[in-house]
Amino acid sequence: MTDVQARVQKAIDRLVETGQETGIQTAAYLHGFQIVDAWAGTADPGSGRRVDGDSLFHSFSTGKGVTATVVHVLAEQGLIDYDTPIAYYWPEFAARGKQNTTVRHALTHSVGVPQMPVDVTAEDLCDWDAMCTAVADREPLWEPGTATGYHAWTFGWILGETIRRATGRTISQVLREDIARPLGVADSLFFGVSEDAAPRLATLLEGNWETMLSTLPTSWPFFRAIPNRDVWPTATLGNRPDYLRADIPAGGTMTARAAARMYAALIGEADGVRLISPERLTQVSAVATEQSDRMFGHPVPKGLGYFLGLPEMGGHRTAFGMHGSGGSIAFADPEHGLAFALTHNRLTGGPDDVAAQTVADEIRAALGIARR
Repeated sequence: MTDVQARVQKAIDRLVETGQETGIQTAAYLHGFQIVDAWAGTADPGSGRRVDGDSLFHSFSTGKGVTATVVHVLAEQGLIDYDTPIAYYWPEFAARGKQNTTVRHALTHSVGVPQMPVDVTAEDLCDWDAMCTAVADREPLWEPGTATGYHAWTFGWILGETIRRATGRTISQVLREDIARPLGVADSLFFGVSEDAAPRLATLLEGNWETMLSTLPTSWPFFRAIPNRDVWPTATLGNRPDYLRADIPAGGTMTARAAARMYAALIGEADGVRLISPERLTQVSAVATEQSDRMFGHPVPKGLGYFLGLPEMGGHRTAFGMHGSGGSIAFADPEHGLAFALTHNRLTGGPDDVAAQTVADEIRAALGIARR
């Protein structure tokens, strides 16, 4: 066992022993070679099933990074262009003044349609055609491209349907055929979870996440965009079998090792597989916008489909990836050749959300990478 693997295993064992975590996985690659593959705790407290390296965790918006990666792989193949209007691929999307809205706008959360139908239900989320029709009919809250505001749910259908119209394949098919299978993780990286993989799912548990959401002011723009609590990203939603089976590419289900491997193949080669060119990597990880985010009320630096320089990324502005509700995360730090992912089943936020920061800091310390 290497020093970094031992340090990480000790750190996650301690998180479980202290009750801060229930079940947890983490993985890391350095310059295309896996240096961490660790897990601890319980995947399903009801049955006592333990976490292993193949346990699947629904990780909410960590999956947005996977969605963005699908777009970039298709752009690399010449099948999608960032500056082409979405309506070129999906004519119905031109409704209500969105005719000039581009794929780039979707990747940077600047389309202007973060809002969900007020009566949307958890069952509705699972109906691809109905949700795409509803999203296409949304009127932008701002002129597309003039502002940015986190598209918590609509991000997935906007890009997912664009992908389907451009390729004739669902986003899950593209993920499996063009990314997951070449990387050897077709059984570990999903939008809709396959039936044979479902027994490996970890059960999500509420830490303080749902309580924290309920204490935030109802005037928060995020809640005005998604007023129905039934579709807030909680353990109740994330454990629904219909939700987990459906393609809802605003989120994703994965193992930590699969997510880390995908990011390793974005910034270099992973066992000979490289997903995008160095030139495209520079393009997608550059700052596309750092305006104040209209949903969050503060600036959020964004690349093309990824958040940049999050605290868990060590403050490195060229680091890119996505975190998910409740504390999961996956990212790459191209400056240092590092790819990292952490998945877990105890959903936490605020001061209780310490796992990703703790483990990523442990890895950086072992590798001599300073925080910024």
